[in-house]
Amino acid sequence: MTTRSPGRDEGAGQRRVRVRRRRWLLSVGVVALSLGAVSPLSATAAPIRAASPCGVAGPSQYRHVVWILLENVGYSVVGSPSAPYLNRLAAACGLATNYVAVAHPSLPNYVALTSGSTQGITDDAEPSAHVLSAPSIFSQLGQNWRSLVESMPSRCDRVTSGSYAARHNPAVYYRSLDATCQRNDVPLTLPLNLGAAFTLIVPNVCNDMHSCPVATGDAWLRRMVPKIIASAPYQSRSLALFITFDESDSGAANRVPTLVVAPSVRRGVRVNVAFNHYSLLRTSETLLHLALLGAARTAPSMVGPFHL
Repeated sequence: MTTRSPGRDEGAGQRRVRVRRRRWLLSVGVVALSLGAVSPLSATAAPIRAASPCGVAGPSQYRHVVWILLENVGYSVVGSPSAPYLNRLAAACGLATNYVAVAHPSLPNYVALTSGSTQGITDDAEPSAHVLSAPSIFSQLGQNWRSLVESMPSRCDRVTSGSYAARHNPAVYYRSLDATCQRNDVPLTLPLNLGAAFTLIVPNVCNDMHSCPVATGDAWLRRMVPKIIASAPYQSRSLALFITFDESDSGAANRVPTLVVAPSVRRGVRVNVAFNHYSLLRTSETLLHLALLGAARTAPSMVGPFHL
């Protein structure tokens, strides 16, 4: 009769238990990943610092797009000592060096940016004078958009007052948004809510450089942009930020700087492709898997050149 060693039996049993435990943990991990409960990227990636927000990831699946729209400053702000933060950010991320606005004055540019056409607008009249029924990036997204508008007295305010300019808030011109405007077009407050697929951030007429010096707007960017970079969507490599100007001063060239800030953008990249506001709309719609509106269909995309 053969006897077995108790020690050998215990060792084999422990090994079987360990194998079963590893298999169970693996199966739990697979299920969690499939349900989105665990993000391997967020679990392992180092935090993105505000000083180095770009060049920290390969091409990402961007699910959030944020625009900051500034006012009436041409390309001469690039290299200007009045805008040290904007220029540091451009050097750290991406800069479109041959980007033009599509019109003068302000309003037709905001409408073009969001609908793919100026819709025949050639002035800065109030929303009561331009009731638009055209589709827009807002209507494409249903409830999944947000406008954060600094100094706007109340939600979806269609009347210019104080340092709030309705002409810089395009959502209030689209009457097809009446059902969502009160909910999604809101005064800018902190902390920033960047959970929507598309967020438009509109400074007031001082902080957007329209009625105050460039240095004032630059200081506003220095306060605001790090908050965007520190946000959960940016830290999870799923948010792309674009900073542009509605138009230049009054020059016919209408050339404006446009910054592209996203984890996959190569540091210091400068792109000389002839982009315009329709390119920004096309790029944003492409990232968010939307149909292209109007002139965005034929405008050059910024996705490839900026490694988005």
